[in-house]
Amino acid sequence: QLQLVESGGGLVQPGGSLRLSCAASGFTLALDYYAIGWFRQAPGKEREGVSCISSSGGSTNYVDSVKGRFTISRDNAKNTVYLQMNSLKPEDTAIYYCAAYRSVQAMCILTSGRFGAWGQGTQVTVSS
Repeated sequence: QLQLVESGGGLVQPGGSLRLSCAASGFTLALDYYAIGWFRQAPGKEREGVSCISSSGGSTNYVDSVKGRFTISRDNAKNTVYLQMNSLKPEDTAIYYCAAYRSVQAMCILTSGRFGAWGQGTQVTVSS
């Protein structure tokens, strides 16, 4: 059974850093050609795509608001995808979800409708 489990969220001051992890089980990220994305949803707002990484790991995509601050990466040996978040701002506060879809395309597409498997989410709060 395909499963994604997020971890690493918490409370951090503005300007601080967090690293989120998305551990996959029931499938192999690299061998099964899964692209992984990170999404977030703040209270009263729609879910927003934050970043994605292609099944090969050779392509990444970011929403403009996090470019230069967030970095997505994958460790195929650990079957885990990470989201390193630096220079955090209060507006980054949200529940962060990782999600997966199967694709051999070189580019990942940061559209939630493409993603068929979702984790349960991890809370990130940026506040002084």
